[in-house]
Amino acid sequence: MMRLARTGLLAAAAAAAATGLGAGLAGVAGIHLDVEGGRIPASGIAFVTAVLSLVGVALAAALLRWTAHPAPLFVRIAGGLTAISLVPPLTWAEDAAAMITLIVLHLLAAAVMIPALARALRAGDLTTADRPVSVRLG
Repeated sequence: MMRLARTGLLAAAAAAAATGLGAGLAGVAGIHLDVEGGRIPASGIAFVTAVLSLVGVALAAALLRWTAHPAPLFVRIAGGLTAISLVPPLTWAEDAAAMITLIVLHLLAAAVMIPALARALRAGDLTTADRPVSVRLG
């Protein structure tokens, strides 16, 4: 569990830094992340990435605790949540440049977090030999 926590925190920091940097570079290139509610600053992108990445770490920890093979299940759930996360940029972005940039930033965060957590989960996965044996009496 400690390996997962350490990996998750490092990956969350890396994902937040990468998306914050990406959003900042987009701003320098003249792409403003304007959505229906206003403009999203690079710091906001980094903060939300960090928070939601930590939610992913919590999900991974729960799967590690309560399932025998958490990695494949985590990858399926995280992939589905990533797909769902692409809906807001598609519907709320003010222009195509903002929409594409936000989609790329979502995919960038997923590309950092999902493989890192899946690897950590595989390392903590219970093999058949490690699982408790249940004995039926009678």
